[in-house]
Amino acid sequence: MNGKNFRMPARRLATVATATALAAGPAALAGAGSAHATGDEGRASAVVLRTGLDVSLLNKTVNVPLAVSLNEVQAPQSAEKTALTAELNGVNNGQAFSVLNAEVASAKADVTATKAEASTHLAHARLHVPGLPLLSVVELGTVRSEAVCEAGKPPVARSNVLGDVTVLGKKVTLSAGGPTEVKVPGVGEVRLDLSKRETTSRTAAATALELTVSVNPLKLNVAEVEGTLTLAKATCEAPAAPAATAPSEDPAGGDVKPQGAPAEAGLAETGGNSMTPYIAGGAIALMVAGGGAVAVARRGRN
Repeated sequence: MNGKNFRMPARRLATVATATALAAGPAALAGAGSAHATGDEGRASAVVLRTGLDVSLLNKTVNVPLAVSLNEVQAPQSAEKTALTAELNGVNNGQAFSVLNAEVASAKADVTATKAEASTHLAHARLHVPGLPLLSVVELGTVRSEAVCEAGKPPVARSNVLGDVTVLGKKVTLSAGGPTEVKVPGVGEVRLDLSKRETTSRTAAATALELTVSVNPLKLNVAEVEGTLTLAKATCEAPAAPAATAPSEDPAGGDVKPQGAPAEAGLAETGGNSMTPYIAGGAIALMVAGGGAVAVARRGRN
């Protein structure tokens, strides 16, 4: 009777020890592979027109900031806009003032897991500022900008201005080698920077045309306008490139082990695998528990 009472706990102890040792191996392996790597998303933006002008009316008694953007889009979410006019309120006797009119004015931005890109297209456009309702600050034929940022590749920025360009009623020839300045007596002056492009290891930015404007018609101080205008700008930032997996190497300088080869020394020769240490541990635990059970049973008989 006493022998049975001692043998039953010993058997249970051996069973529990074996199950614990065998279960510990898979659990440890699962924990080792639970880390996840995440990469940065790409970004892209595009805008047809952005203004940063200060408009002074009536001898600077009224100051109105001329902050207008046309067809401005941003991604990660892909977007596209095609509005053809931009207007400003508050500087034209209570009526809307048309800053830009164009036959084509579009901006696109798109981001995928591997690439971010943006583009703008402006064609047959006329840009006005308050004080010069009948005279365009600039008239353009076709303007394009594009920025492409692909993971793991050098970013690309492109921009160009095609066709005639007229500034304050004067036809001009733009140069990529430096700014072009146009001065009209009694009207004002405009400085134009053509095709500005910038790139880094992951970003790109392209601006087809940037204007610095100073207008004061006949110096009457009725409408004095100063500031900058940006036409056809596209920017992007590439998604993070996936991390490269380094090949496994033999520290002793031997051949590279094939994928799935056991990491423990000597297991390949004995036919073992990565679970062998856990099975061996369970067997040892069973032997120890069994030995303890036998010793207790013998003491019970005595």
